[in-house]
Amino acid sequence: MVRRNPKNPATRNTSRGSNPSASTGGGSGFVRIISGKWRGRKLPVKNVEGLRPTTDRVKETVFNWLAADLYQAKCLDVFAGSGGLGLEALSRQAEHVTLLELDKGAADQIKLNINTLNADNATVVNTDALSYLSQSGQAFDVVFIDPPFRKDLLSDVITRLEQNGWLSPNAMIYIEAEKELGAIDVPVHWDMVKEKHAGQVSFRLYQREEE
Repeated sequence: MVRRNPKNPATRNTSRGSNPSASTGGGSGFVRIISGKWRGRKLPVKNVEGLRPTTDRVKETVFNWLAADLYQAKCLDVFAGSGGLGLEALSRQAEHVTLLELDKGAADQIKLNINTLNADNATVVNTDALSYLSQSGQAFDVVFIDPPFRKDLLSDVITRLEQNGWLSPNAMIYIEAEKELGAIDVPVHWDMVKEKHAGQVSFRLYQREEE
C-alpha cells in the first residue's frame, strides 16, 4: 500500500516534467547529453509553456547515482518533456527507453531528436501519463518521474506504477519534485537510497524491494 499524507487539492495536468531552475526561455532551447556514446551532443527542445528541462547539474548527479543500474536496463520516462532524462539513459547504454509526453509538439521534437541520433531503441508515446499507466504494463528496471510542479500528480503515478505491473522487482525510481512538497508518500517497500536538493528542487532515488 502507498502511504499518503493530506495534500491541498490541485489542478490536474499530466503534461511534461518541469523544473524551476532551468528553462527554454522565450525561444527554442536545447538539452545537452552529458556522458556516454552521445556525450556533448546538444538537441533542440520545443518551446512549450511550462517545459523546463532538468538542469545539467541535477542530471549529472542523478546519473552518477544510477551508473551501475543503466546498462541493458529497460527505462520509462513518465513525463518526458524535453526527453533529456530518457536520452541520457540511452546514451549510457540502456537497452530501451519508453518516453511518455502529453504535448504533441514536445513529443514530436523528442522523436526528431531520436532520429537525429539514429537510435532505434526508444519509443515515444504522445499520451496522458495517468491514462497510460492505468492499463496493465510491462516491468521497467529504471523509472524517471518528473511531473509538472504543483499539480498533485505523484501519488496517482506511484499507485498506478505499483498496481499495474510497471515495475520490476528491484526497480530504481527517480523522482524530481518541488522542494516545498516535502516528504513524498511512497510504498513501504520503496527504500530511499539518495536524496538531494538544488534551489527549489528536491530529487530522490528509490529502490523497490520485492515484496
